Amino acid sequence: MDTETVIVAAPVAGERQEHHSYIDWPTVIGGVVLASAISLVLLAFGSAIGLSFANFEAGPDVNPIWIAIAAASWLLWVQISSFMAGGYLTGRLRRRFNDATEDESDIRDGAHGLLVWAGALVVGAVIAVGGIGAAVNAVGSTVSTLTTAAANVAGDAAEGGLDPQAYFVDTLFRAPPGSVPAAGSLQDYRGEAMRILANGAVTGTVSDPDKTYLAQLVSANTGLSPEDATTRVNEVLTAVDQVRAQAADAAEVARKWTVLGAFLTAASLLVSGAAAYWAAMKGGNHRDKNTVIPGFGRF
Repeated sequence: MDTETVIVAAPVAGERQEHHSYIDWPTVIGGVVLASAISLVLLAFGSAIGLSFANFEAGPDVNPIWIAIAAASWLLWVQISSFMAGGYLTGRLRRRFNDATEDESDIRDGAHGLLVWAGALVVGAVIAVGGIGAAVNAVGSTVSTLTTAAANVAGDAAEGGLDPQAYFVDTLFRAPPGSVPAAGSLQDYRGEAMRILANGAVTGTVSDPDKTYLAQLVSANTGLSPEDATTRVNEVLTAVDQVRAQAADAAEVARKWTVLGAFLTAASLLVSGAAAYWAAMKGGNHRDKNTVIPGFGRF
Protein backbone atom coordinates (compact mmCIF):
# COMPACT_ATOMS: atom_id res chain seq x y z
CA MET A 1 0.00 0.00 0.00
CA ASP A 2 1.47 3.27 -1.07
CA THR A 3 1.93 6.02 1.50
CA GLU A 4 2.55 9.68 0.94
CA THR A 5 5.00 11.69 3.00
CA VAL A 6 4.31 15.37 3.44
CA ILE A 7 7.33 17.51 4.20
CA VAL A 8 6.71 21.00 5.59
CA ALA A 9 9.61 23.30 5.05
CA ALA A 10 10.63 25.59 7.90
CA PRO A 11 10.09 29.29 7.22
CA VAL A 12 13.14 31.04 5.94
CA ALA A 13 14.27 34.55 6.67
CA GLY A 14 12.27 37.10 4.78
CA GLU A 15 9.29 34.78 4.34
CA ARG A 16 5.94 36.12 5.48
CA GLN A 17 4.79 34.74 8.84
CA GLU A 18 1.23 33.98 9.75
CA HIS A 19 -0.01 36.15 12.59
CA HIS A 20 -3.09 37.85 13.86
CA SER A 21 -1.60 41.11 15.12
CA TYR A 22 1.67 42.94 15.00
CA ILE A 23 1.32 43.82 18.70
CA ASP A 24 3.17 41.47 21.03
CA TRP A 25 1.00 41.89 24.11
CA PRO A 26 3.02 39.66 26.49
CA THR A 27 6.10 41.82 26.00
CA VAL A 28 4.02 44.98 26.40
CA ILE A 29 2.61 43.69 29.68
CA GLY A 30 6.11 42.75 30.81
CA GLY A 31 7.33 46.27 30.05
CA VAL A 32 4.40 47.79 31.93
CA VAL A 33 5.13 45.64 34.98
CA LEU A 34 8.82 46.56 34.92
CA ALA A 35 8.16 50.29 34.45
CA SER A 36 5.57 50.31 37.25
CA ALA A 37 7.85 48.42 39.63
CA ILE A 38 10.83 50.72 39.00
CA SER A 39 8.59 53.77 39.39
CA LEU A 40 7.22 52.46 42.69
CA VAL A 41 10.69 51.76 44.08
CA LEU A 42 12.13 55.11 43.05
CA LEU A 43 9.14 57.11 44.28
CA ALA A 44 9.24 55.29 47.60
CA PHE A 45 12.94 56.07 47.89
CA GLY A 46 12.35 59.71 46.99
CA SER A 47 9.59 60.01 49.58
CA ALA A 48 11.94 58.58 52.19
CA ILE A 49 14.44 61.38 51.62
CA GLY A 50 11.79 64.10 51.30
CA LEU A 51 11.58 64.39 47.49
CA SER A 52 7.81 64.26 47.41
CA PHE A 53 5.07 66.67 46.36
CA ALA A 54 3.20 65.64 49.49
CA ASN A 55 5.57 67.52 51.78
CA PHE A 56 7.59 70.63 50.97
CA GLU A 57 8.73 71.17 54.56
CA ALA A 58 12.45 70.41 54.76
CA GLY A 59 13.45 72.84 57.47
CA PRO A 60 12.84 76.36 58.75
CA ASP A 61 15.77 77.78 56.76
CA VAL A 62 15.00 76.05 53.43
CA ASN A 63 12.96 77.88 50.82
CA PRO A 64 10.02 75.68 49.78
CA ILE A 65 10.62 76.61 46.13
CA TRP A 66 13.88 74.65 46.13
CA ILE A 67 12.17 71.64 47.65
CA ALA A 68 9.49 71.87 44.95
CA ILE A 69 12.14 72.06 42.20
CA ALA A 70 13.96 69.06 43.65
CA ALA A 71 10.73 67.07 43.89
CA ALA A 72 9.75 67.95 40.30
CA SER A 73 13.21 67.02 39.00
CA TRP A 74 13.08 63.74 40.86
CA LEU A 75 9.62 62.95 39.48
CA LEU A 76 10.86 63.68 35.95
CA TRP A 77 13.85 61.39 36.42
CA VAL A 78 11.66 58.62 37.85
CA GLN A 79 9.26 58.79 34.91
CA ILE A 80 11.94 58.86 32.22
CA SER A 81 14.09 56.12 33.72
CA SER A 82 11.21 53.76 34.48
CA PHE A 83 9.57 54.17 31.06
CA MET A 84 12.90 53.78 29.28
CA ALA A 85 13.55 50.53 31.14
CA GLY A 86 10.09 49.19 30.34
CA GLY A 87 10.33 50.29 26.71
CA TYR A 88 13.77 48.76 26.25
CA LEU A 89 12.62 45.44 27.71
CA THR A 90 9.64 45.32 25.37
CA GLY A 91 11.68 46.23 22.31
CA ARG A 92 14.35 43.69 23.16
CA LEU A 93 11.90 40.84 23.76
CA ARG A 94 9.34 41.63 21.05
CA ARG A 95 8.93 38.98 18.39
CA ARG A 96 9.92 40.48 15.07
CA PHE A 97 7.95 39.62 11.96
CA ASN A 98 10.01 39.15 8.84
CA ASP A 99 7.68 41.05 6.55
CA ALA A 100 9.03 44.47 7.50
CA THR A 101 11.99 46.57 6.55
CA GLU A 102 14.44 47.80 9.14
CA ASP A 103 12.73 51.18 9.31
CA GLU A 104 9.30 49.59 9.68
CA SER A 105 10.62 47.29 12.39
CA ASP A 106 12.00 50.29 14.27
CA ILE A 107 8.60 51.97 14.11
CA ARG A 108 6.89 48.83 15.41
CA ASP A 109 9.39 48.56 18.23
CA GLY A 110 8.81 52.21 19.11
CA ALA A 111 5.04 51.70 19.01
CA HIS A 112 5.42 48.91 21.55
CA GLY A 113 7.33 51.35 23.73
CA LEU A 114 4.42 53.79 23.51
CA LEU A 115 2.04 51.00 24.53
CA VAL A 116 4.23 50.37 27.58
CA TRP A 117 4.09 54.08 28.35
CA ALA A 118 0.31 54.20 28.01
CA GLY A 119 -0.23 51.03 30.00
CA ALA A 120 2.11 52.10 32.79
CA LEU A 121 0.28 55.42 33.05
CA VAL A 122 -2.95 53.58 33.75
CA VAL A 123 -1.37 51.10 36.17
CA GLY A 124 0.82 53.73 37.82
CA ALA A 125 -1.80 56.47 38.01
CA VAL A 126 -2.17 55.97 41.76
CA ILE A 127 1.60 56.34 42.15
CA ALA A 128 2.51 59.02 39.62
CA VAL A 129 -0.54 61.17 40.23
CA GLY A 130 0.12 61.29 43.97
CA GLY A 131 1.92 64.69 43.54
CA ILE A 132 -1.01 66.25 41.81
CA GLY A 133 -3.43 64.77 44.33
CA ALA A 134 -1.42 66.24 47.16
CA ALA A 135 -1.39 69.61 45.44
CA VAL A 136 -5.14 69.46 44.90
CA ASN A 137 -5.61 68.53 48.54
CA ALA A 138 -3.42 71.48 49.47
CA VAL A 139 -5.67 73.79 47.47
CA GLY A 140 -8.73 72.27 49.08
CA SER A 141 -7.24 72.64 52.54
CA THR A 142 -6.26 76.25 51.89
CA VAL A 143 -9.59 77.20 50.41
CA SER A 144 -11.34 75.52 53.32
CA THR A 145 -9.51 77.97 55.58
CA LEU A 146 -12.07 80.56 54.52
CA THR A 147 -14.90 78.28 55.53
CA THR A 148 -13.14 77.29 58.73
CA ALA A 149 -12.56 80.91 59.65
CA ALA A 150 -16.22 81.67 59.09
CA ALA A 151 -17.22 78.62 61.11
CA ASN A 152 -14.94 79.65 63.97
CA VAL A 153 -16.47 83.09 63.93
CA ALA A 154 -19.94 81.61 63.78
CA GLY A 155 -19.24 79.52 66.89
CA ASP A 156 -22.63 78.35 68.01
CA ALA A 157 -24.19 78.39 64.55
CA ALA A 158 -26.11 75.36 63.41
CA GLU A 159 -24.00 72.21 63.26
CA GLY A 160 -24.55 71.77 59.53
CA GLY A 161 -23.35 75.35 58.85
CA LEU A 162 -24.60 78.90 59.37
CA ASP A 163 -28.38 79.12 59.37
CA PRO A 164 -29.06 81.81 56.74
CA GLN A 165 -32.23 82.87 58.60
CA ALA A 166 -30.70 83.21 62.07
CA TYR A 167 -29.05 86.55 61.34
CA PHE A 168 -32.21 88.06 59.90
CA VAL A 169 -34.32 86.76 62.79
CA ASP A 170 -31.92 88.52 65.17
CA THR A 171 -32.49 91.82 63.37
CA LEU A 172 -36.22 91.57 64.12
CA PHE A 173 -35.66 91.82 67.87
CA ARG A 174 -32.87 94.37 68.07
CA ALA A 175 -33.20 97.42 70.26
CA PRO A 176 -33.54 100.71 68.36
CA PRO A 177 -30.26 102.46 67.45
CA GLY A 178 -28.88 104.44 70.36
CA SER A 179 -30.82 102.52 73.01
CA VAL A 180 -29.43 99.96 75.44
CA PRO A 181 -30.14 96.36 74.36
CA ALA A 182 -32.66 94.49 76.45
CA ALA A 183 -31.30 92.45 79.31
CA GLY A 184 -30.22 89.00 78.28
CA SER A 185 -27.63 86.34 78.98
CA LEU A 186 -24.05 86.82 77.84
CA GLN A 187 -24.37 83.59 75.88
CA ASP A 188 -27.25 85.06 73.88
CA TYR A 189 -25.26 88.19 73.10
CA ARG A 190 -22.20 86.15 72.10
CA GLY A 191 -24.31 84.01 69.81
CA GLU A 192 -25.84 87.03 68.15
CA ALA A 193 -22.44 88.70 67.72
CA MET A 194 -21.06 85.50 66.22
CA ARG A 195 -23.88 85.36 63.73
CA ILE A 196 -23.28 88.98 62.73
CA LEU A 197 -19.57 88.30 62.15
CA ALA A 198 -20.37 85.07 60.30
CA ASN A 199 -22.79 86.88 58.04
CA GLY A 200 -20.11 89.48 57.36
CA ALA A 201 -17.66 86.70 56.49
CA VAL A 202 -20.13 85.30 53.98
CA THR A 203 -21.19 88.63 52.43
CA GLY A 204 -17.70 90.14 52.59
CA THR A 205 -18.50 93.08 54.87
CA VAL A 206 -20.27 94.06 58.10
CA SER A 207 -22.77 96.85 57.55
CA ASP A 208 -22.64 100.09 59.54
CA PRO A 209 -25.89 99.29 61.41
CA ASP A 210 -24.40 95.94 62.42
CA LYS A 211 -21.22 97.66 63.61
CA THR A 212 -23.26 100.10 65.68
CA TYR A 213 -25.29 97.29 67.20
CA LEU A 214 -22.14 95.29 68.01
CA ALA A 215 -20.70 98.33 69.76
CA GLN A 216 -23.92 98.58 71.81
CA LEU A 217 -23.68 94.93 72.81
CA VAL A 218 -20.02 95.29 73.79
CA SER A 219 -20.68 98.46 75.76
CA ALA A 220 -23.66 96.95 77.59
CA ASN A 221 -21.76 93.79 78.60
CA THR A 222 -18.26 95.10 79.28
CA GLY A 223 -18.83 98.54 80.78
CA LEU A 224 -16.78 100.21 78.07
CA SER A 225 -17.78 103.64 76.84
CA PRO A 226 -19.54 103.74 73.46
CA GLU A 227 -16.40 105.18 71.89
CA ASP A 228 -14.14 102.45 73.31
CA ALA A 229 -16.67 99.78 72.38
CA THR A 230 -16.74 101.08 68.81
CA THR A 231 -12.94 101.02 68.71
CA ARG A 232 -12.90 97.43 69.93
CA VAL A 233 -15.44 96.38 67.31
CA ASN A 234 -13.42 98.02 64.56
CA GLU A 235 -10.24 96.30 65.75
CA VAL A 236 -11.94 92.89 65.74
CA LEU A 237 -13.41 93.46 62.28
CA THR A 238 -10.01 94.55 60.99
CA ALA A 239 -8.45 91.37 62.39
CA VAL A 240 -11.16 89.25 60.76
CA ASP A 241 -10.56 91.00 57.43
CA GLN A 242 -6.83 90.35 57.70
CA VAL A 243 -7.38 86.64 58.37
CA ARG A 244 -9.77 86.42 55.43
CA ALA A 245 -7.30 88.23 53.14
CA GLN A 246 -4.44 85.96 54.22
CA ALA A 247 -6.57 82.88 53.57
CA ALA A 248 -7.53 84.19 50.13
CA ASP A 249 -3.86 84.91 49.30
CA ALA A 250 -2.86 81.42 50.43
CA ALA A 251 -5.61 79.92 48.28
CA GLU A 252 -4.43 81.88 45.25
CA VAL A 253 -0.82 80.79 45.77
CA ALA A 254 -1.92 77.17 46.13
CA ARG A 255 -4.01 77.44 42.96
CA LYS A 256 -1.01 78.73 41.00
CA TRP A 257 1.15 75.91 42.35
CA THR A 258 -1.51 73.42 41.30
CA VAL A 259 -1.61 74.77 37.75
CA LEU A 260 2.19 74.76 37.53
CA GLY A 261 2.42 71.26 38.97
CA ALA A 262 -0.17 69.94 36.52
CA PHE A 263 1.63 71.54 33.58
CA LEU A 264 5.03 70.17 34.62
CA THR A 265 3.56 66.71 35.18
CA ALA A 266 1.94 66.68 31.74
CA ALA A 267 5.16 67.91 30.11
CA SER A 268 7.25 65.28 31.90
CA LEU A 269 4.82 62.57 30.81
CA LEU A 270 5.19 63.62 27.19
CA VAL A 271 8.97 63.56 27.53
CA SER A 272 8.84 60.12 29.14
CA GLY A 273 6.62 58.88 26.28
CA ALA A 274 9.27 59.95 23.77
CA ALA A 275 11.90 58.27 25.94
CA ALA A 276 9.92 55.00 25.98
CA TYR A 277 9.60 55.12 22.17
CA TRP A 278 13.34 55.67 21.73
CA ALA A 279 14.29 53.01 24.27
CA ALA A 280 12.02 50.43 22.62
CA MET A 281 13.64 51.10 19.24
CA LYS A 282 17.06 50.78 20.82
CA GLY A 283 16.03 47.50 22.42
CA GLY A 284 14.80 46.24 19.02
CA ASN A 285 18.11 47.19 17.39
CA HIS A 286 20.02 45.32 20.09
CA ARG A 287 17.71 42.34 19.56
CA ASP A 288 18.36 42.26 15.82
CA LYS A 289 22.11 42.65 16.25
CA ASN A 290 22.30 40.24 19.22
CA THR A 291 24.03 43.01 21.15
CA VAL A 292 25.45 41.90 24.47
CA ILE A 293 25.45 44.50 27.23
CA PRO A 294 28.56 44.13 29.38
CA GLY A 295 27.67 42.79 32.79
CA PHE A 296 24.31 41.38 31.68
CA GLY A 297 25.54 38.40 29.70
CA ARG A 298 27.30 35.26 30.80
CA PHE A 299 29.60 35.54 33.78
